[in-house]
Amino acid sequence: MHTLSTPILRATQRLQFHTGFTLDDARLQVPYFARMGISHLYASPLLTARDGSMHGYDVVDPTRVSPALGGEAALRRLVAELRAHDMGLILDVVSNHMAVGGADNPWWLDLLAWGRASPYAEFFDIQWHSPDPLLEGQLLLPFLGNDYGATLKAGELPLRYDAQLGRFYTEHGHHHFPICPLDYGFLLHISGQPDLQFLGERFTALHPLPHPREHAAPLHAELAALSARPAVLAAIEQQLTCFDARHPSGLERLHALLERQSYRLASWRTAADDINWRRFFDVNELAGLRVERPRVFEATHQKIFDLIRDGLVDGLRIDHVDGLADPRGYCRKLRRRVDALAPDRHVPIYVEKILGAEESLPDDWQVDGTTGYEFMDQVSLLQHDPAGAAPLASLWAEHSERPGDFREQALLARQQILNGSLAGDCDRVALALRDVARDDLMTRDLTLGAITRALQALVVHFSVYRTYINAAGRRAADDEVFRRAMEGARNDLSEADWPVLESLQRWLGGDNWRTRPYGRSRKLLKRACVRFQQLTSPTAAKAVEDTAFYRYGALLSRNDVGFDAERFSAPAQVFHQTCAERLLHFPDNLLATATHDHKRGEDCRARLAVISEKSADYARCIARWRPMARALRSHREGPSAGDELLLYQILLSTWPLTLSPDDPHGLAHYNERVWQWQLKALREAKLDTQWAAPNEAYEQAVQAFIEQLLLHPQGAALRAEIHAFSEQLAPAGALNSLAQCVLKLTTPGVPDLYQGTEFWDFSLVDPDNRRPVDFALRQQQLDIHAPAPALLDDWRNGAIKQAVIARTLAMRAEHPMLFARGRYEPLHVTGPHADRVLAFAREWQGQWAVVVIPRLSAPLLQNNPLPWINPREWADTRLELPFDGTEHKLNGFFAHPVVTNNKAIRVSDALGSFPVNLMITT
Repeated sequence: MHTLSTPILRATQRLQFHTGFTLDDARLQVPYFARMGISHLYASPLLTARDGSMHGYDVVDPTRVSPALGGEAALRRLVAELRAHDMGLILDVVSNHMAVGGADNPWWLDLLAWGRASPYAEFFDIQWHSPDPLLEGQLLLPFLGNDYGATLKAGELPLRYDAQLGRFYTEHGHHHFPICPLDYGFLLHISGQPDLQFLGERFTALHPLPHPREHAAPLHAELAALSARPAVLAAIEQQLTCFDARHPSGLERLHALLERQSYRLASWRTAADDINWRRFFDVNELAGLRVERPRVFEATHQKIFDLIRDGLVDGLRIDHVDGLADPRGYCRKLRRRVDALAPDRHVPIYVEKILGAEESLPDDWQVDGTTGYEFMDQVSLLQHDPAGAAPLASLWAEHSERPGDFREQALLARQQILNGSLAGDCDRVALALRDVARDDLMTRDLTLGAITRALQALVVHFSVYRTYINAAGRRAADDEVFRRAMEGARNDLSEADWPVLESLQRWLGGDNWRTRPYGRSRKLLKRACVRFQQLTSPTAAKAVEDTAFYRYGALLSRNDVGFDAERFSAPAQVFHQTCAERLLHFPDNLLATATHDHKRGEDCRARLAVISEKSADYARCIARWRPMARALRSHREGPSAGDELLLYQILLSTWPLTLSPDDPHGLAHYNERVWQWQLKALREAKLDTQWAAPNEAYEQAVQAFIEQLLLHPQGAALRAEIHAFSEQLAPAGALNSLAQCVLKLTTPGVPDLYQGTEFWDFSLVDPDNRRPVDFALRQQQLDIHAPAPALLDDWRNGAIKQAVIARTLAMRAEHPMLFARGRYEPLHVTGPHADRVLAFAREWQGQWAVVVIPRLSAPLLQNNPLPWINPREWADTRLELPFDGTEHKLNGFFAHPVVTNNKAIRVSDALGSFPVNLMITT
């Protein structure tokens, strides 16, 4: 047990662990993180994940720290190093799902072997009773690369024997499908070996026993022991040839054996329609857990609890909380357990929660906040010029050849998802609602078709990920969500279906569960509500984040995880209001501007936002570039107009600051990154190609176009123009980045830094945003202690951003309560450029901090090659102080004193020598 006091939470550093970056690798970087001012490492999941996992969310064994990462011994070494630097550890926890398929999840394999007799049958969210007689009492396993019959006949489901364990299984690729031990008699009686036949009879004799699984283990051990005899093993292997499905008799035997199992093997294509267990979104190899059940909660969290009890973990991050049956109940239960395990310290709990427009995190969950995706959106809205919204939308509509605005694209995507990859999930909710309807004489005539139509229309118009219905019905906030969804659904449905829609409104939280008697009626209603809420969440994620964001591109900086893409910008007062509310309700909420889930790096978005200020210039570029690009098309098939426009924005936002358009080696590496993004973007959009049915001709045409553009002489002219416009955007983009950085580090909440982003972050969606980080280079740069002029002159190397982070976090360490709990006060700005400045103050017990950052600064930068506005451009723009400046001395970055005039500061003084400023009174 560690006896050191809990480190004060000031700033987190998110790290992605995998075999290429282990716990011991992180331990070596702890001194650097400490010098940067980080108080806590924020680790990706550390429990045992699938072999080769690059992220850790595919857990196969939650009872152990991953051996691939160094195991628990390495974790203890890391924590010891953290404690030596007065730092802590926040751990990502995957409560919603675990990896299945393959041959590495013992709980899943036991479930397949024993079906509902397995103790793990209750762990996974399975619908054992199915209206499909082919699935009644069975688990659909959609892991085959082809149809079942074709796969079987081709010999691609061979029967295997594990002599070490004494177990039979069939195999397909990396998947293992255990044979139930109760069927071993069927396998062993034809062996010709008396010992095997006798053992087979004993396996068969397990059938009538009340708990056969408990008696099977010694029989497996006996079988393994017998297999050590060469003659016996040879007999078993010879016996397996009788099940070779490439021959008619073997096919008949193997099929008969598989038909006796608790699962039904099927093509992966059947999952969308027929799957009878909850997945993570539509991923077949991630199965939903029923963590609301006490036994499952304890089993999946025991190792986490052990680590907390031992003082190794100082905070928890809960992945995809909206996937759970009861997020509120789960969080409150977790809080009770954590508090009991660590009674002398507060262990913060954060939830990964995507908040919709006007949505707030419920304040009764007893958590410390979200992971901060909404903060990314708030800063982004602040940095987009509202004047660019209409021109850019018109430009997209004119050139993209795609219909509608973002909302229309999102609605179309939701319909596609509900009728495609989540069709089976939608059907299960409709069936649950039909059961509710048939439980009441007044609604039993409602048909499944009518319920399905109304359900889909309602889900399509949901403005949030999910509601939180409980025994008392819906919350007031959820009522407003339902009201808007009902209004949209009525517009889509015929009047004949409106009564069905009204019934859904009552069943899904409009009526109080407590009005129903205990028993079947209440159980049916509760199940329908839970299933419904677990449908709206993946529908929103798959339709918006993983489809519409790749289809619509008026300006891609407004398309990212947690963003409300229907809003283009917001005034400063809205940002101030959100900061004040955060301080009041969740003062320790994480503040993220880059994550392992983001679509574009934080500095990509900051650069792209400048286009909102230069929409006319961008429109002129597009008018020139599209005709130039025609000569690069070796195939007429692609890219489409929409995909071409999206590609230009990607190039403008990610073009490396040091890459020349004539550098063949650098361009080759850049081309690989861009194509990796492009292929994912094309398939996620699901227009001309998709993951389920790749259009190779179109993909090859787009790849050839990118190669012509980036690698070949034919693309040199267009390549040079794209590079030139990217260079025009870059200084203002970098200034946006520095402003974004300071806001994250000084507004109410706990700043979260994603790995490597202390330098410029021009990454794309994963896996690009999970590339190795050169920590040695960052350590070397931190050691230089460059002065402000040098940082500005060399701004392209990213050291200026690192210096801002380190200096701001040093101020946070020196004045912890000022930033953790200090009052937040917006500052009034006057003068000719008041709308291009955001300023606020933090105050704690008479100590003040004043923050000043530019926004919408492209017109003031003009042709300045540095991300810094010349002081004369500010003219007489001033900010008013909430205290008498003559009584306080204000020191900013690099300890430069700032001159005050009574209760005002000229912006030209505050930002005279550096692009952004944080000033502390002394």
